[in-house]
Amino acid sequence: MGSSEEPAPVMNNRKPLGIRFLEYVKGTNLSFKTHQSIVLIVTFVAYASYHCARKTTSIVKSTLDPASSDFSLNSIPWRTTFLHKQPAGSRKLLWKLGDGWSPFNGTDGTSLLGELDLAFLAVYAMGMYLAGHLGDRMNLRIFLTVGMVGTGVFTSLFGVGYWGNVHNFYYFLAVQMLAGLFQSTGWPSVVAVVGNWFGKKKRGLIMGIWNAHTSIGNITGSLVASAMLSYGWGWSFVVPGLMIIVAGLIVFLFLPVDPESVGANPDEEDECHSPRKHGEGVTEPLLRPVTQSKDKAVGFIEAWKIPGVAPFALCLFFSKLVAYTFLYWLPFYISHTAIAGKYLSSETAGNLSTLFDVGGVLGGILAGHISDRLDARAITAASFMYCAIPALFFYRSYGHVSLALNIVLMFITGIFVNGPYALITTAVSADLGTHSSLKGNSRALATVTAIIDGTGSVGAAIGPLLTGYISAKSWSAVFTMLMAAALIAGLLLTKLVVAEVTAKMAESRSLRSPEETLDV
Repeated sequence: MGSSEEPAPVMNNRKPLGIRFLEYVKGTNLSFKTHQSIVLIVTFVAYASYHCARKTTSIVKSTLDPASSDFSLNSIPWRTTFLHKQPAGSRKLLWKLGDGWSPFNGTDGTSLLGELDLAFLAVYAMGMYLAGHLGDRMNLRIFLTVGMVGTGVFTSLFGVGYWGNVHNFYYFLAVQMLAGLFQSTGWPSVVAVVGNWFGKKKRGLIMGIWNAHTSIGNITGSLVASAMLSYGWGWSFVVPGLMIIVAGLIVFLFLPVDPESVGANPDEEDECHSPRKHGEGVTEPLLRPVTQSKDKAVGFIEAWKIPGVAPFALCLFFSKLVAYTFLYWLPFYISHTAIAGKYLSSETAGNLSTLFDVGGVLGGILAGHISDRLDARAITAASFMYCAIPALFFYRSYGHVSLALNIVLMFITGIFVNGPYALITTAVSADLGTHSSLKGNSRALATVTAIIDGTGSVGAAIGPLLTGYISAKSWSAVFTMLMAAALIAGLLLTKLVVAEVTAKMAESRSLRSPEETLDV
């Protein structure tokens, strides 16, 4: 009898401390559905805090590099600010909102800020591939905790440059690169954990709602960073940095990585891994998961060969180029574009830019729900990308007419830009990470997610960098670049769209055939 009771303590010791505490208070083990709820909440908070920390740079941009608000950016060069005329030792005491911060307030300030974005996102993209490789081989709870704490530390160190009177560009560059490295741990980890707990059934809708963490994080980061500006721009980095460290501790205490780690057994209706039912259609859809089994982690090259991974990864390259250009430059664009003949302050522009992310929440939910109903991820993603093209055109052409029109067009643009971005990085990545070609091996989720989002992050690095240079000459050229990227993103999915349409037509014919036989 004694030997049969020994495994229980071992399993209990594997549970996070917070889970053990909840079970102690409740007096019984938590149900499978309760664990699923905890996973959704904790991973939501975790990745929202990542984006909260990431958003701060875009809010502070116009404070570090304040351009003239008297005329259009296209008509005059950047102004040399008051600080450039002062002794270096006196800058700390003389700094105030509107004066800028050396070295970003010179004639090359916009380019320097673009280079910071490039450095962050380039390291982020490269780190993503490594993070996916490690994520499938390590305890994701520990891995995610380390990444969040590291992100918080280096986000805060960027703000410490304010109190330390740092004006060396390479200090800010190094801090941004290290922040990008730690940020890369987030996405592969949270998608892998959610993929471990939820099957394909309603995955698009569930992950579409769950993916609101991206926009909620952006909104929170915008509001917090904007509110802190009046106390000194350093606080706009330190406060979000502390927030993600706290969130990291929550992950360490409460996140169950998979059902096996906490001894949770799924109910039949949960269909955690959604195996295919016999007689279900005549063709195998592109993205169909099967029952998982224990196996060795899938290699990087092998993951690239999974059908659908390369097209969706390349599509995300251009989709994320558009989304991250807005993430990093929208507040700057708003504050330097006359709306109804008036220029908005940096704080107001930062707050207003959150409406793009509000639209993004709705876009992610719509894209997920539509793709579930149609059972067609590629068709949904491509359609949203094509709709983003006129949305971008109208926002650039008519967003300056009035504040109300700017808000409406920004909201619509957020729906179509963030919808496919959210769909590909969540439901599509999870579907491909459990693709039938893996023969039940579940240990590809983090690697596939990293490949798709890592490739997208390369585009995310290029977009803001190009914007830093192009915007100094013409914002219209920036929007032309974004519309071209949206078009290419849609076209890259053409083969998959055709495959889905063909599968739908075959399925429709198979359903009609029995009826025709009965009629005869």
